[in-house]
Amino acid sequence: MANSYSQVYIQAVFAVKYRRAVLHKEWRQEVFAVMGNLINETGCKVIIVNGVEDHVHLFFGLKPTCSLSEVMKVVKAKSSKFINESTFLQHRFEWQRGYGVFSYSKSAVSNVYNYIARQEQHHAKKSMRQEYIEQLERFEIEYDEQYIFEELK
Repeated sequence: MANSYSQVYIQAVFAVKYRRAVLHKEWRQEVFAVMGNLINETGCKVIIVNGVEDHVHLFFGLKPTCSLSEVMKVVKAKSSKFINESTFLQHRFEWQRGYGVFSYSKSAVSNVYNYIARQEQHHAKKSMRQEYIEQLERFEIEYDEQYIFEELK
């Protein structure tokens, strides 16, 4: 659309279903690369995709003509399909329903990038659940405990 300009930086976070630790180090960077390509294919611009065994962080510039929910739908569905069609796992892979999304200004890009790049070190000290709740509270987002990325019982 002519004369439409935007600068919207988005961090999205979502977990493997039941927060199972199945994103194995040997192949998860390949999955993250696929996710980055999927973001770019929507017309958005990936900045970084990283995570650990049970969840992923996506950081990207949102194109003004893209719906955030559509970008998330595409990335989650097609990355699940990629994992399921690979030989990575012996069982069916699924992402958990839902996601968290947080927006940032241009001045925060390098800090968010560095935070996402250091996920393994970060999660050696803090659980995904603890981190996620802190993020929701920092952004003053109301949430219901029962819907915070459920774990397998």
